[in-house]
Amino acid sequence: MRPGTALAGLLHLTSARQDKIDALLANEITAIALEKIQLSDGSMPIRYALAQIGGQMVPQIAARLLQNEAGGKGILIGGTVGVPPAEIIIIGAGVVGNCAAHGFLGLGAHVSVLDVSIDALQRIHNRHPSVVTMISNPVTIARACSYADVVVGAVLVPGERPPVLVTREIVRGMKPRSVIMDVSIDEGGCVETSRPTTHDYPTFIEEGVIHYCVPNMPGVVARTATHAYINAAFPFILQMANEGVETAIAKNPSIEHGVDTHQGNLVHLSRVVSIEMED
Repeated sequence: MRPGTALAGLLHLTSARQDKIDALLANEITAIALEKIQLSDGSMPIRYALAQIGGQMVPQIAARLLQNEAGGKGILIGGTVGVPPAEIIIIGAGVVGNCAAHGFLGLGAHVSVLDVSIDALQRIHNRHPSVVTMISNPVTIARACSYADVVVGAVLVPGERPPVLVTREIVRGMKPRSVIMDVSIDEGGCVETSRPTTHDYPTFIEEGVIHYCVPNMPGVVARTATHAYINAAFPFILQMANEGVETAIAKNPSIEHGVDTHQGNLVHLSRVVSIEMED
């Protein structure tokens, strides 16, 4: 890219390879991560739109992965008469966690949600009183994962890599052929045994547990995802096109919050983690 070019998109630079960061800095690229655009009330409209889709996709993917032909345990998410439903553990009560919980409940699963925020748990309880809520800590995570059929990692720390909350030891203690879906993999993942996979080869088995770790889950519902993305991003793109990138950054704090590199410097990019994609 030409020196001084502006690059705006879903960049996820907190989980990018270091050589990409170095290239942006060397060419003094203004890199604007649209997923990090943040309004004055703290909301992140572009991330929210795509997180909703990801969360809604989780139950349908999990249901397939639990089937025998996908290597799963042969469990029907909602169970049936005389047979209990699947045990679903969701770590993170944000947008993805809420949408995933809603979908799993619709399928008849038994759902538990863990989070460090009592307020976040209160919100999910108000919406879905049948969901079991727990404060997230190493003890509750280990106990919940030990009886889970599906564990969903839906942890987000804006601008940073998510903490590793599910250790290899915890994974080793899970039931054979249970499923881990690390939706946090876009930002580096919250499960120690996770590594990025692809839509063509979405899963791998580690410690006897099926792992689904596909970045950009909405990519396979491209028409829906594109419309949702543009609906949320277009006002900011239009301002940058009409006023110029530098003026838009100066005038709009929401856009400025998405700037990761500018004039050869890191801006809102506090942590960079190298991750190699699976072949």
